[in-house]
Amino acid sequence: MRIKALSGRPWLVDLLALMAGLLTVVAFAPYSVAPLALIGPALLFLSWIEASPRRMAWRGYLFGIGFFGFGVSWITAGLSLFGAYMQALALPLASVFVLILALYPGVMGWVASRFGGLPLSVRLILVWPALWTAFEWLRGTLFTGFPWLLLGDSQVASAPGGLAPVLGDYGVSWLMAILAGLLVMAMIGRRVPVRAGALLAAGVLWFSAGALRHIDWTHPTGAPMRVSVVQGNVPQEVKWHPSEFEHTLARYRDLTRAHWDSRLIVWPESAVPALYRQVAKSYLDPLAAEAKKHGSGLMVGLFVQQGQRIYNAVASLGEGPPEFYFKHHLVPFGEYMPLKRLLGGLYRRMDVPMSGLSAGQGRYTVHAAGQVVDVSICYEDAYGDLVIRGLPQASLLVNVSDDAWFGDSLEPAQHMQIARMRALETGRYLLRAANTGISGIIGPKGEIIALADMDRTEVISAEVRPMGGATPYVRLGNGPVVWSSFAVLILGWLSLAALRRQQRKVS
Repeated sequence: MRIKALSGRPWLVDLLALMAGLLTVVAFAPYSVAPLALIGPALLFLSWIEASPRRMAWRGYLFGIGFFGFGVSWITAGLSLFGAYMQALALPLASVFVLILALYPGVMGWVASRFGGLPLSVRLILVWPALWTAFEWLRGTLFTGFPWLLLGDSQVASAPGGLAPVLGDYGVSWLMAILAGLLVMAMIGRRVPVRAGALLAAGVLWFSAGALRHIDWTHPTGAPMRVSVVQGNVPQEVKWHPSEFEHTLARYRDLTRAHWDSRLIVWPESAVPALYRQVAKSYLDPLAAEAKKHGSGLMVGLFVQQGQRIYNAVASLGEGPPEFYFKHHLVPFGEYMPLKRLLGGLYRRMDVPMSGLSAGQGRYTVHAAGQVVDVSICYEDAYGDLVIRGLPQASLLVNVSDDAWFGDSLEPAQHMQIARMRALETGRYLLRAANTGISGIIGPKGEIIALADMDRTEVISAEVRPMGGATPYVRLGNGPVVWSSFAVLILGWLSLAALRRQQRKVS
């Protein structure tokens, strides 16, 4: 197939690829125009048709610049809080980060060009969607991973999201990429039956995924329980100042005391900006005694020191001895500093509190309010395979975060959307406590039950139910999708090799 519209002015098609990346971001929160997650990749695929390998790589790279340049622009806000020295470097460093991330779709474009000998329909519907999925997984895995803005997350409230409890967000991403390929086929197919068939196939896949939403993969295991999430709204600029410490403790204590009618109360990440041993006797032990008296459990974000190691932690208080979850997946350049020999001078100029943390090992759950609770801290909830390690034993999910680092940017809304995907994948209620927002209580279908406004001191409460059972995704994880995507690529390569051998015999 030749597409005349793509053969005239290649720089216009380059611009189309860039715009496709920008457009795809609008599919995600806070905009949530979910169909754009189909249109953006479709435009990228369209730009690849009849392009040279170099041009395909370049257009993939331009797509990545638009996608990440807009989608993770909040990195600049986070870096600017790391001291006056970093304010001047925030934009250049964020730009470098975007240019590195853009390499993933850029390399994806080059790899896609290697399959040029296959029929276009095979590339659009099988090979390129499998490539999209494989490169999303690589981005979420290599170099500690950055599984942010996964295409599937944008569909948490749409029909394709029904596939999430079965195949996870990578599976939903694959479905969206297949639908994008079918859309291109419907646009450029020469014959009416081809176009109609592509649209019919897309419709069947769309509605089939939506039908899965009606399946209850998990079931209640106990009576409804009232829970509360405390959003203390302590500005990042003052949170770590010693003069504000007592005010912060008083704020969380007073907000909590007004909600002892809740069975479980959750505070955000580092709500107590201190080590556990520094506040245990004077503050936490009396508060835990109050919680026990009222039959409540309390989960508190703070730091714990064991020997020379300091952990970002959540403490579960109010029922017997305190239990702790230590954060496993730390944020590079924030909670720990890689490449110290190379970047030591830069680190010494950065003002990052608690930046020499250690990663936790082993435990993924704590007991709270009579339940086994699966805990994640900050962006750990972006890793679906990390969250499911505490399942199916856990009946409830809790994520604590401090998104105040990123101000009034796209990040808090994107992070809430990711949390909703974790609830949908696992069939569990999820309580999310964030310092300045967005805090929320999420149902097992990914629906929002209660939501706190950004930059507001607030406590939200709702009834939730402990859930049992396991979705297919909880049982199998990302393995089926990842291995299947690579299997499609291997089969495509073998088919291409066979075609070339046959062509050589004929010639």
